[in-house]
Amino acid sequence: MLRRGLCLVLAAPSGAGKTSLSRALLDEDAALSLSISATTRAPRPGEREGQHYYFKSPEAFAAMVEAGDFLEHATVFGSAYGTPRAQVERALAEARDVLFDIDWQGFRQLRAALPRDVVGVFIRTPTLDDLRARLVARGDDAAAIARRMEEAETELAHQGEFDFIIENRDFETALADLRAILRASRLARPRLVVEGQIGLNKR
Repeated sequence: MLRRGLCLVLAAPSGAGKTSLSRALLDEDAALSLSISATTRAPRPGEREGQHYYFKSPEAFAAMVEAGDFLEHATVFGSAYGTPRAQVERALAEARDVLFDIDWQGFRQLRAALPRDVVGVFIRTPTLDDLRARLVARGDDAAAIARRMEEAETELAHQGEFDFIIENRDFETALADLRAILRASRLARPRLVVEGQIGLNKR
């Protein structure tokens, strides 16, 4: 069977385990690649053009926005970030799946641009107290924790917009849930194409 690729969006409050789950899924699934964003911020040590980001001047980024070259874009802490349209649409047409690490606002924009191709997964902790404990354990300072907890409440208010919700109580269980969602989404009938129709092979 032939199929069209999909966009797997993972969103979560900071500290819920999204990055660890993303890395684990990417490491074990060769058919899945991470979406590379364009940004106006300067490269950090070790970051490479085309591998971590596409680094753009503010003028070049604005021109891409004007031309409709982004599927979604936003300004975060003074720097602009966006998902280039061409690379994602090419991947989908070639039955390759793309993983997105974006927030609920980016998810909304991406789904509006590609309504049949986006699968949204929201990752959360069982309680806000659990989230706070994780932020403390990873060494965030008090000011950062307060800011991230405030942001978490905003993120959680939009979890109902997503197709799936994973409660990351245990990493291996959450990863197994994520694998199951990806596999089922790949087999969804609207994504399968066999010469224009779905059917059983005759023997």
